[in-house]
Amino acid sequence: MDAENKSNEKTDQSQGAKPDIFYKVDIVVIGAGQAGLSAAYHLKREGIEPGKGFVVLDDEFGSGGAWQHRWDTLTLSNVNGINDLPGLAFDAVVDKDDKGLQANVALPKYYEQYEKTFDLPVIRPIRVTEVIERKGRFLIHTNGVQFSARGIINATGTWKTPNCPKYPGWEKFKGRQLHTGEYHGPEEFRGKHVIIVGAGISAVQLLGEISKVTSTTWVTRRSPDFRHYEFNPELGREAVAMVEERVRQGLPPKSVVSVTGLPITPAIEEMLNSGKLDRLPMFDEITENGVRWNDGTTMDADVIFWNTGFRHSLDHLAHLNLVTEDGGVVMAGQLATQVAKDPRIHLTGYGPSASTIGANRAGRAAARELIDFLQLK
Repeated sequence: MDAENKSNEKTDQSQGAKPDIFYKVDIVVIGAGQAGLSAAYHLKREGIEPGKGFVVLDDEFGSGGAWQHRWDTLTLSNVNGINDLPGLAFDAVVDKDDKGLQANVALPKYYEQYEKTFDLPVIRPIRVTEVIERKGRFLIHTNGVQFSARGIINATGTWKTPNCPKYPGWEKFKGRQLHTGEYHGPEEFRGKHVIIVGAGISAVQLLGEISKVTSTTWVTRRSPDFRHYEFNPELGREAVAMVEERVRQGLPPKSVVSVTGLPITPAIEEMLNSGKLDRLPMFDEITENGVRWNDGTTMDADVIFWNTGFRHSLDHLAHLNLVTEDGGVVMAGQLATQVAKDPRIHLTGYGPSASTIGANRAGRAAARELIDFLQLK
């Protein structure tokens, strides 16, 4: 990397003094999860020099992206959506037949080996705090070294920005409230009554675990959409196409599950038959000891467990004004990874590329399109 003196650049002093030395590269990839590593692989494969041509910035202390924070009970036997990264198969690194192996162990091991195998220039731990534009380049401010780039591939995912709606009375509750990202396992709830909120696959899976050790109540804003089908590639493509249509219009992306519904697996079938999935409508208020509905019905609880999803981590891009009045980003490009307002920016892991399969394809498309737009070859 070349050091670029930016001493003449004036930054907003209200945001605090910024270092005036920026390391100059062509492309900065933000995030080293699946989408970021895929993009890095394809940048290198297309001839962009690691370190000088591009770098990958990751705010974790080790490899694995969000996988390293998953709960211990998520194993290779019940995890959804592990897909090979380009160029190195998962089973070449991890024994896929070890169904008891924790996902938060297996995936970090795989990602670490992937980074080493292809000698990818991942810098960690370093957190991007903001990105601004000056004189045709992006200045990437971090809590460490600063960078200057011609293009950005943002692959920050969603794990760091949980969506947790604060219902009236939130601050009154004397029990514990937590989000999916803070879950470690069911044993911590033994002997407590747990209200589980959310209608997605995580809510259902974790309800199944927790209900085996303690009493639970399930509440959702909408009736869960259970369907008798086996998920297949065709259905996946249809769901991705619907999400892609939304982001090309600048609308906030919806989850794939919101399109496909929840497939009734044997485990879910058992829960339906046992009554564990009998749900109540969403409560209207949180009280000191539980929750309350508008009709006056109350329920005591020790824990309120919010499985209400995540939002895309894009706050560091706020100064670029990419978000529309509708709350989304207008996307373009082959796989809807390119920001229409500024083709020098790609968002991978956003919208249709949020799935593990989509992240691989998005990494390749983003790398090639950005290289072409910046005329790096």
